[in-house]
Amino acid sequence: MRSFWSDPYLWIHLSGLAAFLLFLEGCLVGFAIGDPLLPVSLELILVAIIGIAPILWMQWQRPFYIFSLVAVTVKPEKLTDDQRRLLSLFKQPRNRILALIVPVVLVVVLRQVYGIAPIAAATLPFSPTWRPLGLMVAALSFLACNLFVQVPVSVASVMLTSESAFATTSPFPPEQIQQSFTLIGLRLNQIVPPIAPLLQRSDSSTERLETTQSPPAKTNATPTSEASADVLGEDLWQEATPSTTDEATSDRAHATAESPPSSPDSTSVSEPEQP
Repeated sequence: MRSFWSDPYLWIHLSGLAAFLLFLEGCLVGFAIGDPLLPVSLELILVAIIGIAPILWMQWQRPFYIFSLVAVTVKPEKLTDDQRRLLSLFKQPRNRILALIVPVVLVVVLRQVYGIAPIAAATLPFSPTWRPLGLMVAALSFLACNLFVQVPVSVASVMLTSESAFATTSPFPPEQIQQSFTLIGLRLNQIVPPIAPLLQRSDSSTERLETTQSPPAKTNATPTSEASADVLGEDLWQEATPSTTDEATSDRAHATAESPPSSPDSTSVSEPEQP
């Protein structure tokens, strides 16, 4: 895992791709409202221009500022060096090329949605004269489709950067962020807490755990050797004990043999009384 993948804003905006299908359904509903007023090609071009042009211009000139959520954004001066390196990667030419490729793919998808729209027309309670409203709904939904595809694609492109290339990237100057990126919403010092310190604490805890677990493997052998020495000492003691006992017995017998016999006076003998 690359170090800059720990930035939560990358994953938040990458997950925005899941909203694409929701807004694509909005395109289907919009095309199903009312009867066509213009030729098919003209209606598609109108919806495509409204949905593609603003997002394409944004990604080409001033890419979306990913350190923001809904209506709040992080102040540029509060960004870390790694986060400003990410901004430098968003300004690379490959993201501009992707910004041109994505609309082409989305237009092909939009054409397929337009073809199946009459199937949903029977389920909508709108009169045929409401076609302008339908085209407006389809255009706004397609605009959201472009936004929620363009931004995740650019995020994925940045996340595929190698660790070495990221380390050599220069941080984007904070004083130029406002002029080079699209910042929308109230500016705050922080929105989402960083998770990099948590990962570092987890790694250090793992290292400490490995360090504390490795010495017992060495010390476990010491009690075993000590126990073996104790058993060996007990065996030697048991083997030496009978000889010691025999020597003690022979010493006592020798001392008894050398001691003089006790005198008769020392022994009191009771004599029977004479009648």
